Amino acid sequence: HQTIPESTYLYAVPYAWYKDYGVRRYGFHGTSYRFVAAETARRLKQSPEDLNLIIAHLGNGCSACAIRQGQSVDTTMGLTPLEGLVMGTRSGDIDPGLIEFMSKAAEQPLDDLMTSLNRESGLLGLSGGLSNDMRTLLEAESEGDEAARRAIDAFCFRTARHLAALSTNFTHTDAVVFTGGIGEHSANIRQRILACWKNIPYRLNSEFNQSNGNETGRISEQGTPLVMVVPTDEERMIAQDTYRLTSDHD
Repeated sequence: HQTIPESTYLYAVPYAWYKDYGVRRYGFHGTSYRFVAAETARRLKQSPEDLNLIIAHLGNGCSACAIRQGQSVDTTMGLTPLEGLVMGTRSGDIDPGLIEFMSKAAEQPLDDLMTSLNRESGLLGLSGGLSNDMRTLLEAESEGDEAARRAIDAFCFRTARHLAALSTNFTHTDAVVFTGGIGEHSANIRQRILACWKNIPYRLNSEFNQSNGNETGRISEQGTPLVMVVPTDEERMIAQDTYRLTSDHD
């Protein structure tokens, strides 16, 4: 994410906060995005520099990234991993004034509020404490649990909204790519996220989606905007970087 432009990484707060304390959006999951962007290009038999990608890394921690011509230009996490999408136990985007409101209304200290936002929110919080695991929530929803439905609906809508916002970085998007534990394995969630993205005619191939992608990872119908599932491999990327660095040193 070192290639994200200033207009994207700066917060609209006093500029001295950035100069004196380094307050800015840094982003996370960078290793995953590097691998998935390169692997997507390989599968499409194109150069990474020729592709505009929106990648959604969805797991217990969730983020999304806009890759323009092989470089990250925007992402949803910020100074910390708390910003952005609804996650397993993290809230994602909130009104900062909520912290002051709750500190007065519930007489909670800052440390307790931050613990709640990081460990007791997201899917876990929205489901009333039922679970932070999407598999558990989907099972509960199928049995009529309204709290599980509420959490899943919020997760899918918020993800779609962020993906749509990331698309403003391009004149066109070559592919939307799902990765991470949820992104790679949940056909239900992928379908529901794209259904929330109402201004783009994404249409999934049911067979491809249920099998988590065809031989290239495609899950969308031919002739419609490209959607793919590409498993991430952060450990492999770290190993390759380590090998390269140690080889250069030798």
